[in-house]
Amino acid sequence: MKTKFLLGAVATAATLLASGSALAQSAGSIVVYGGAAQISPQVESGDLTAPSLAGTKVDVKKASSFVGGITYYWTDNISIDLPIALPFKHDVIGAGAIDGVGKLGTVKSLPVTLLAQYRFGDASSTFRPFVGAGVTYGYFFKPKATAVLSGITGGTPTVPTTLSMKSRLGTTLELGAAYNVTKDWSASLSFTKTFIKTTGSLSTGQTIETTLDPVSIKFGVGYRF
Repeated sequence: MKTKFLLGAVATAATLLASGSALAQSAGSIVVYGGAAQISPQVESGDLTAPSLAGTKVDVKKASSFVGGITYYWTDNISIDLPIALPFKHDVIGAGAIDGVGKLGTVKSLPVTLLAQYRFGDASSTFRPFVGAGVTYGYFFKPKATAVLSGITGGTPTVPTTLSMKSRLGTTLELGAAYNVTKDWSASLSFTKTFIKTTGSLSTGQTIETTLDPVSIKFGVGYRF
């Protein structure tokens, strides 16, 4: 009796999962998700303007943070995604002629992105790859310089060199896939490439143009309302 009951329960659960996922990504659905993301800048640095050692460049290291967001399904195949993340904290290190000097400072970033996505398959598909494109506003804030930066730019303990990074607008491309676990729960994994540049400025009056073009990976678990 117990064996028949277990087999029946398993069969019922399988049927519910198969039928329940049919409308998990249909027109009018709103999915709220949470997870984590890592941003890895693909840096191409210009030279720090004079007075500085020729070939003075910078690199910006990768950072991770918690991320959430809201996805609205305009149609069964077209969705609008608004990721919402906590700030990412990046180390800025020396490169080029000053490679090896260590950390020059830190800066926090908060990418504000809006994506239009196209999802392959139909609303009844359990596994749905998707592509996306949109815009990103890279907001950089709370920069902190180190004594190393002051040392190579003429700063002193009483008048240290400070830095800032200009916030900019860029474009973003996305490739990912979603897996519908049940009618309401899903998991997704996506990769994005953002094309964005920034200008770093020092209190000494020197500037440096830097292409960031980060690659990001994001994993999230979502619930449909």
